Amino acid sequence: MKKACKMLLISGFIGLAIAGCKNKPAVEVDNTNPFFSVYNTPFNVPPFEKILAKHYMPAFVKGMADGRQEIKNISNSKSTPTFENTIEAFDKSGEILSKVSFVFFSQATANTNDSIQKIEVEVSPLLSAYRDEILLDSALFIRVKSLYDSKEKLSLTPEQGFLLENLYKNFVRNGALLKGADKDTLKKLNEKLAILSVNFSQNVLAETNKFKLVIDNSADLKGLPQSVINGAAERAKKDSLGGKWVFTTQKPSMLPFLTYDENRAMRKKLYDAYLTRGNHGDKLDNKKVLENLVALRAEKAKLLGFKTHADLSLDNRMAKTPANVYALLNQVWIPALKVAGEELKEMQKIADREGIKYKIEPSDWWYFAEKLRKEKYNLDDNELRPYFKLDNVREGAFSVANKLYGVTFTPIADIPLPHPDAKAFEVKETDGRPLGVLYMDFFTRASKSQGAWCGEYRDHKWLDGKEINPVVTIVCNFNNPSIETPSLLSLDDARTLFHEFGHGLQGLFSINKYSTTNTAQDIVELPSQIMEHWATEPEVLKMYAKNYKTGEIIPDSLIAKIQNSRFFNTGFDNVELLAASLLDMDYHTLEAPVNIDIEQFEKDHLQKIGLIKEIEPRYRSTYFLHIASDGYDAGYYCYTWAAELDNDAFEAFKEKGIFDKATAESFRKNILAPMGITDAEQSFINFRGRKPVIEPLLKHRGLIN
Repeated sequence: MKKACKMLLISGFIGLAIAGCKNKPAVEVDNTNPFFSVYNTPFNVPPFEKILAKHYMPAFVKGMADGRQEIKNISNSKSTPTFENTIEAFDKSGEILSKVSFVFFSQATANTNDSIQKIEVEVSPLLSAYRDEILLDSALFIRVKSLYDSKEKLSLTPEQGFLLENLYKNFVRNGALLKGADKDTLKKLNEKLAILSVNFSQNVLAETNKFKLVIDNSADLKGLPQSVINGAAERAKKDSLGGKWVFTTQKPSMLPFLTYDENRAMRKKLYDAYLTRGNHGDKLDNKKVLENLVALRAEKAKLLGFKTHADLSLDNRMAKTPANVYALLNQVWIPALKVAGEELKEMQKIADREGIKYKIEPSDWWYFAEKLRKEKYNLDDNELRPYFKLDNVREGAFSVANKLYGVTFTPIADIPLPHPDAKAFEVKETDGRPLGVLYMDFFTRASKSQGAWCGEYRDHKWLDGKEINPVVTIVCNFNNPSIETPSLLSLDDARTLFHEFGHGLQGLFSINKYSTTNTAQDIVELPSQIMEHWATEPEVLKMYAKNYKTGEIIPDSLIAKIQNSRFFNTGFDNVELLAASLLDMDYHTLEAPVNIDIEQFEKDHLQKIGLIKEIEPRYRSTYFLHIASDGYDAGYYCYTWAAELDNDAFEAFKEKGIFDKATAESFRKNILAPMGITDAEQSFINFRGRKPVIEPLLKHRGLIN
């Protein structure tokens, strides 16, 4: 997942990083605050060890003051609007706020604490208020509109033309044409939405950290690999529970337990804890939070002249309309549901054959799917893990990028780190020109949100004729190493690392001149998902999959098993994803006024789409972070939309060779480098020579012959 810092999002374009603070007294500038001076660090990365919680709010306040004055200077200018004195001036504003916001929101997801969470609650509505101040500034909009209306007469570069057109449309989409009381109503709606989004994400983190499955009887560990047992013992020691074993609802801990542990009651207890996060009727309950989010989003869309929130969100994406989204999802849903039903029948046969007197339930799926994999493909995940040492997988991703694009990754020893677990790498072109810095932060901890993502501590741009290279961060939640064993990844974990690395490459390869970019969200997952293909190519596996004890390269027999099992559990994987995507769309195609009960709505949705009771959606409503706080509202479909793109695009590599230099150069030139400064559909056409087709997706996922 590609995360953009919340303060940088102005409905689809990255621009000002501003926090409004109308009722706060002026704060005297503290010259010891790292945000108020040039970073005197290697590569000018943030001096993380010097940044304290007390530095954030003063930087937001100072940045607000500077930003407000900069916008005022543009709005009140008596000069005839030009691209330079209006659009470029707008793009350059908010330097301090950009600095503090990049760090703050990245830390809020990857290394939070009570102080950061308190600041996040306080600052989010202020950010929303200032964002509205910009987008509803009539004088500023008049200047932007005058340039937009005369854009054909201006001598603009393609990037400038694209920026201007989308900037104007974003102002309109965010209420610039509203009058009087409607503007005030919009401001209030945005403030409420900002607060609710923060509440939702903080509740999920607290719920995830709250539950622990503590096992004190070794008999209840039967079936688990020793490496998993060791990891659970290490976690127990950290929790002062030495001699016991601890499992959590973090997927690196939960999924091995669901896959191998023979105690069905324990499996169900852990999975139920995962499913019911945010749904316990206490102060962390998210049902009302999401009900209000959905209702307010629908109300906002109606105010802005859109039928539904989905219509508003899709207006600047490739999909354009909810009908187009549903059409794509249903093309995959129908065959996926059929395959999932066949998988269930095969697993139930195994259960019946073993004399088990129950029907498979959702918490049983991983356990019997693994049995099916062993029976059908003679493949055991425990056979694979020794070949997927985390460091080796990371180096494999680096090697793929080097073979494709010639870039290199060199460890940086003496550099500030966002967390002690993180590692830093200097990224360079083949000729030694710098591309940027890449942080990688891989292990689970209580201060980190669930999942995996890619973000930035600094974006790429040109400033006063000088190129500013990005500082990219990749964050995952992999198992921590134990005393006896390094961090060993599953095959899915390896794909996740390659996935986020694809996002990272896109950020490092950016060629945008301005900070303000306009990326259609449907294409955001293309760079990441296409990288997953390389993770399991036989040629690539032999580059990085080495036994962590012996150094032996993964044998051909195991590679053959991986290839033969490429359609393993494909029905489940697709149905689980699509059920969540359809749930997201159903919430956001409701027309205002909206008054729903989350539990009943979700139940009705699952019945309507025909989801079999043995599978739960990938995300239940009360912990569906993507749609509540991560900017994928009416957008979770993007993973499937991008899958159509990535499978079609990878066919181009397969046709010429997976490391074909010309194809790689074209992909970088047409897709990765100009993302956000060119039309997304045209970018794909420039690379592929035509619009995308769905057949490669269905074929790659085993949904058609």
